Amino acid sequence: MSVRSVMLIWFAVFLLYGPFLKAQPAEKVTSWKGFDKVEFKFEDRDAWFVQPKKAIAGNPWVWRAHFPTWHTEMDSILLSRGFHVAYVNTNDMFAHSKAMQVWDSFYDYLVNQKQLAPKVALEGVSRGGLYVYGWAKRNPDKVSCIYAEAPVCDPKSWPGGKGKGLGSEKDWAAWLKLFNLSEEEAAKFIDIPVNDLAGLASFKVPIIHVISLKDKHVPAEENSDLLVKNYMQLGGPISVYPMTRGKQEMDGHHFPIENPEFFANFIEQHSVPVRKPLPHSPYIQLNSGLGNAFDKFRSEKKGTVAFLGGSITHNPGWRDKTAQYLEEHFPETEFTFIAAGIPSLGSTPHAFRFERDVLAKGTPDLLFLEAAVNDRGNGFSERAQIRGLEGIIRHFYATNPKGNVVLMAFAEPAKNADYEQGKVPVEVAVQERVAKHYGAAYINLAKEVYDRIKANEFSWEYDFKDLHPSPYGQEVYFQTIKELIKMDTTAATLTLPAPLDKFSYEKGSYHAVSEARSLKGFTLIPDWKPKDNVPTRPGFVNVPMLVGEEVNASLHFEFKGRGVGIAIISGPDAGKITYAIDGKKLQSMDLFTQWSNQLHLPWYLMLGDELFPGQHKLHLTIAADKNEKSTGNACRIVYFLVNE
Repeated sequence: MSVRSVMLIWFAVFLLYGPFLKAQPAEKVTSWKGFDKVEFKFEDRDAWFVQPKKAIAGNPWVWRAHFPTWHTEMDSILLSRGFHVAYVNTNDMFAHSKAMQVWDSFYDYLVNQKQLAPKVALEGVSRGGLYVYGWAKRNPDKVSCIYAEAPVCDPKSWPGGKGKGLGSEKDWAAWLKLFNLSEEEAAKFIDIPVNDLAGLASFKVPIIHVISLKDKHVPAEENSDLLVKNYMQLGGPISVYPMTRGKQEMDGHHFPIENPEFFANFIEQHSVPVRKPLPHSPYIQLNSGLGNAFDKFRSEKKGTVAFLGGSITHNPGWRDKTAQYLEEHFPETEFTFIAAGIPSLGSTPHAFRFERDVLAKGTPDLLFLEAAVNDRGNGFSERAQIRGLEGIIRHFYATNPKGNVVLMAFAEPAKNADYEQGKVPVEVAVQERVAKHYGAAYINLAKEVYDRIKANEFSWEYDFKDLHPSPYGQEVYFQTIKELIKMDTTAATLTLPAPLDKFSYEKGSYHAVSEARSLKGFTLIPDWKPKDNVPTRPGFVNVPMLVGEEVNASLHFEFKGRGVGIAIISGPDAGKITYAIDGKKLQSMDLFTQWSNQLHLPWYLMLGDELFPGQHKLHLTIAADKNEKSTGNACRIVYFLVNE
């Protein structure tokens, strides 16, 4: 092969992979206890890792937090057995979120560039406890086990000295300044090790605390005892070993470690053999990416992020974790978060409520959108899903052409069953198609959950548990969303393509029930609430409601647009209606659902969505017959739906 040919090949390789190649830090190799210690600068911080003479397959490793040269007997044992030991200097940051971002980057570097194991054993000594728990709670899927020695678990104890502990006035002042908190705010600060342990416990991360019963700086009753109690109550495996032999110094805070080999065995037992979980990347389609939103966050130091979805978005979990991560990933940005999750609602409801529930509260730079679970459960057709999803996206881009969207297909048993039969669920295919058409980022979490279950990483029954995910499931969702956010991309100019469906609900909105005319047997109740004890959904009770409960009750509704529908409350007494648009063919519709006996359910029904643009009139009547399972003939309308 000629020199010119070789040069052309290398040039082609550079063009293909050049944007993805990161500069390697300059390394200096020194000796540490007879092992090679690789020292380098990482994000302008001192960092190092020590290499074993012969590594165990998969490269298991230990990550030291703070005081990396204190009590190294266990590290020596693990190095001799084939472990790596690593450290990055974030000292005196007290596990602030900025330190956690450094830890994220350091982890990615060692795992992706140095091929260390995807799960790491964390070692935290004293204030190092703040770091190992701060990072482990943010990344429970990446932790094999935790060894904590006299760990600080509540900064109010140390350095605050607000209890029995001696505290440190200087360090407490530094902590308050770093976190920008007053004494009163610090008393309510919750991002501390003893709190929010559910995700870590759901991953069954094993923990050992080694403590002194005489520690006056980090008293066990204000630190380890509280964390142990909370973690165990959540089902997390944890043990405590008091050190009582040997001289205890510094008011009991410094003590010799009895039988370090026992603790080395603990780390080895939970780190070897190395098991590599499935990567997140195959389930992420970046498409045009999130560069536009990220540029806005960085340049203007302000950002608005909306979360639009059903109960999986409404409930605490992935949404809160995503919001927290965005704040930590863009620490200089002031965020406004719009939580617009309402249980039971899918793409069609989202399209018509987008104006009121999202845009009325702010113009998003970034929109997280989920509907696949409720679209499946509520029986929306493939065509309706496309009209709803692309209606939302087109409405979004009409408002903010420089924004970005993330579509997410969440998991459920029905989708698992489809994958088991070798089929792609309709809802998943629709989301992928719409995302690709509009350049929206897309995450197929339904497939990821199915694949991880098949790979025996976890079970649906005992770990994920429900389509409303357990803390474990919420972490599965969040960790993949986090990987998407870390895929930092450049801004891209959007050219809005032609719609996939010309009748998409891109100009969908609510119309007030007070716009109805010619009411016969219908009554406008300003603050409707049920007379029975059947549950309701937030936002669909104590609101204006147009109520008809007798046969032949009727109304007219005049509107301008290409589509019309009704948002109703379908309870145990939901009846049937007949309706006609512009005096044309009379049609009927059953308002009762399979859930109506359990709930006054918000239910969205399109009565006509392929109309010619212009003025139209809807005539609606309560029919004489009803569903055999219904106890009445009620029609309760909370909104008229119009697609202009």
